[in-house]
Amino acid sequence: MNELRSFEPHPTRVIAPAQGPLGVLLPGMGAVATTLVAGVHLINKRFAKPYGSLTQMQEIERDDGTAVPIRELVPLAALDDLVFGGWDIFPDNAYQTACAAGVLSREMLAPVRKEMERLRPWPGVFDQTYVRNLHGTHVKTGPSKMHLAEALMRDTEGFLGEHGLQRAVMLWCGSTETYLQPSPVHETLEAFEEGLKRNAPEISPSMIYAYAALMQGIPFGNGAPNLAVDVPALMALAERRGVAIAGKDLKTGQTLMKTILAPGLKARMLGLNGWFSSNILGNRDGEVLDDPGSFRTKELSKSSVLDGILQPARYPDLYGNYYHKVRIEYYPPRGDAKEGWDNIDIFGWLGQSMQIKVDFLCKDSILAAPVALDLILLLDLAQRAGLGGIQDWLSFYFKSPMTDAGVPAEHDLFVQHERLMERLRSLSASALLDYPQASPYESTKTAGV
Repeated sequence: MNELRSFEPHPTRVIAPAQGPLGVLLPGMGAVATTLVAGVHLINKRFAKPYGSLTQMQEIERDDGTAVPIRELVPLAALDDLVFGGWDIFPDNAYQTACAAGVLSREMLAPVRKEMERLRPWPGVFDQTYVRNLHGTHVKTGPSKMHLAEALMRDTEGFLGEHGLQRAVMLWCGSTETYLQPSPVHETLEAFEEGLKRNAPEISPSMIYAYAALMQGIPFGNGAPNLAVDVPALMALAERRGVAIAGKDLKTGQTLMKTILAPGLKARMLGLNGWFSSNILGNRDGEVLDDPGSFRTKELSKSSVLDGILQPARYPDLYGNYYHKVRIEYYPPRGDAKEGWDNIDIFGWLGQSMQIKVDFLCKDSILAAPVALDLILLLDLAQRAGLGGIQDWLSFYFKSPMTDAGVPAEHDLFVQHERLMERLRSLSASALLDYPQASPYESTKTAGV
């Protein structure tokens, strides 16, 4: 499972250059999205640096042994070419939302206040059935979910036209929806579209956004543990249209630490008796996860990584009977500054017990914003390289990485990182060709919007 795959450059693959501005579409203009937007503007104005972003800060070793920044190895969009737009269920502009979130101080936001105030969200697609603890006041209405999808496409079409954009990426930054399992309506595109028309309850808002993006040829990344694009109908649509997709659930705080520590335990053949994880956070995400339905979706995402890394079936004496518990508690005073506690009971030589304690005090959106930036730039790169469908080489960024049917997800952070680097080396070996981009409006016209 942990064997590295080698990505060979396709002999005929070309990567279209990153010409012109890139549209960034953000469903959910909350703390993560506004921290991302403010950060990009601050970086472009030289008030800050993009710490935490691999695409901006990390070097990669080439086959000849020399190292070069990732952004120089492959043709990524420039940060000053990003144009932001998005949806939210509350009408506040990005500056108001950022101030309310409290991730960045008003003093830090001051140099980019005008840019943030200009970013006003379009009304979002929302149904309280799927996010019970929020009460949206800035929402779209329509007789069917298909009408809502078409309304999203019109928003996107207007945004592209207003800014003269030839390409865009959509990244879900919205809330965690209540737990859903794939059902017959998700099996085929025909069944899914019929479900949109008849308001099938199995189709959540995040799925409507994903459908709208794919129908317009726009790459889609899923930053939450919702199913969203991770259903057969939409994965098939992405393959058919050659659109890059990736997900799900950004790997930022406590789960990031698990995917760093667990490989170390296995590398040293140290056994595990139990891993108890508890979180407190007070932002909108914490409020949403205070609902058992949304928490169940997040719990499954956070709980999946240990088995994938430790391989209990392969090492039953070490990892075949450990206890794993995950808790998330809404604690309003903490805001975006969440705290993750881990108690890890391990054993070593002669079965003797030991413990590891981790107390990770972090800011959720500070960890998530550079991940979101990398995904936007790399999904755009994948699209220009003709890599449609699931981009499993982006698993490095997700708690529950999407993979093709029958392919187990890789959770070891270090294996994920090497696979990411291998894909970038492969893409760097592809020739660059200057040719016109296909218009994103073509798929809109095909959809009859």
